[in-house]
Amino acid sequence: MTFKKRDLILFIVFTFAVGFLGAYTGLKVLQPNVSSNQQANIPIVKEKRSSSDVDADLATIKQAYELIEQHFIEDVKEDQLLEGAIQGMLETLNDPYSSFMNREAMERFNEQIQSSFQGIGAEVSMVEGKVTIVAPIKDSPAEKAGLRPNDQIIKVDDEELEGLDLNEAVEKIRGEKGSEVVLLVQRGNAEPFELTIVRDDIPIETVHQEIESVDGKKTGIIEISSFSETTADEFEKALSDLESDGIEGLVIDVRGNPGGLLDSIEEILHSFVPEDVPYLQIEDGQGNREKYYTQLKEKKEYPISVLVDEGSASASEILAVAMKEIGYDVVGTTSFGKGTVQQAVPIGSDEEESTIKLTFYKWLSPEGNWIDEVGVEPTVEQEQPEFFYANPIHVEETFKYDDTDEQIKNAQIMLSGIGYETGREDGYFDEETKQAVTVFQKDHDLKATGEIDEDTAFAIESEVIEVIRSGEEDLQLEKALETLYE
Repeated sequence: MTFKKRDLILFIVFTFAVGFLGAYTGLKVLQPNVSSNQQANIPIVKEKRSSSDVDADLATIKQAYELIEQHFIEDVKEDQLLEGAIQGMLETLNDPYSSFMNREAMERFNEQIQSSFQGIGAEVSMVEGKVTIVAPIKDSPAEKAGLRPNDQIIKVDDEELEGLDLNEAVEKIRGEKGSEVVLLVQRGNAEPFELTIVRDDIPIETVHQEIESVDGKKTGIIEISSFSETTADEFEKALSDLESDGIEGLVIDVRGNPGGLLDSIEEILHSFVPEDVPYLQIEDGQGNREKYYTQLKEKKEYPISVLVDEGSASASEILAVAMKEIGYDVVGTTSFGKGTVQQAVPIGSDEEESTIKLTFYKWLSPEGNWIDEVGVEPTVEQEQPEFFYANPIHVEETFKYDDTDEQIKNAQIMLSGIGYETGREDGYFDEETKQAVTVFQKDHDLKATGEIDEDTAFAIESEVIEVIRSGEEDLQLEKALETLYE
């Protein structure tokens, strides 16, 4: 079977922007009420059951619907029954990327992918039943507040998310610019902590470039924060500018990039993957594969590395694994692992049209490897400093000399990471830790008590976030630059 890739509604990064359901996912909705599967771009599959068996099952569903509608003790809303039945079927698939959106939800979704959006700015997915951060968007409130990949959101404004699907959870997190949302966050095995985030307009500029000198060689760095409608053009211009400046090597940074439009990553790969190698394969449920090629005659003359981390998902992984399998280094930590493709199919009448987003395909690497739930492993593994991964400091009572607590350990890791050596990171508040806290307080115009109260904890965390965002201690980028010319 063959199908047109550009006609797919490819939710390559179906990891949902908290502003709504995925500000950077590609969306081209199938036309409703078409007369054939071919017109709808829905693959024709071998019928597994007779039509009479299907009719009998549908009759059973109808019987249940009528029984509830007519006899349930309380009033029943017909649209809720119908939506519940559809959601129930999707839930049995155990697929976090297949979901149902009613007309109102779909309208909000369309608003978000057409322009900038308002929210906290984080891509999320459902992992083992938990709403999980894939990556905060660059310069978003989520990033500034310290949300990190793999953080789990347990409560929103003191309301449990357990039992909600991803759409419902996202609805509770999103909101208008200027409004506050309080998230209860679980990070690793530590105690959950609260973050108060002020929603804002989420920036959609996706490409940033710079040049660094590495052993006297001009080295270009292009950071891609997501793959949106303008990313390919932005990238092409950035690459052209860097090449005009005479770069001798290139680092492509997709850390924390949750993915986006397939067309965007496709156009970018056309600049790097030669014509004799597929840059992507798509496989349907029957194992039929379609391979896609560029018309590039040969690879770039200069060396290239790709930077990834656990927040690099989907379209980022298409880039990383394609570059890896044609011989370039991938530096960092193993990526998220999103290897499926979704289509959005309108259902219902024109007046009450809703949409089912359903997983139709797998995407595979040039060599035919499937990275779903596995991720792309780096060829050069490099983690960031320990303080990049430290949990926030949760202060219920002020920590002082001779105390022992897991939260003190978090503070010690952070303080040492930003240059205030504590001499230990085991949670015991000794004299050296007290001195480190005192010096930090003096440097940040805080009362120099040598104790960690809420104000001091907040200042430490803020300083850590600033150091991380500045790139001053970016060991992964340093490694990518260090190994580029080896």
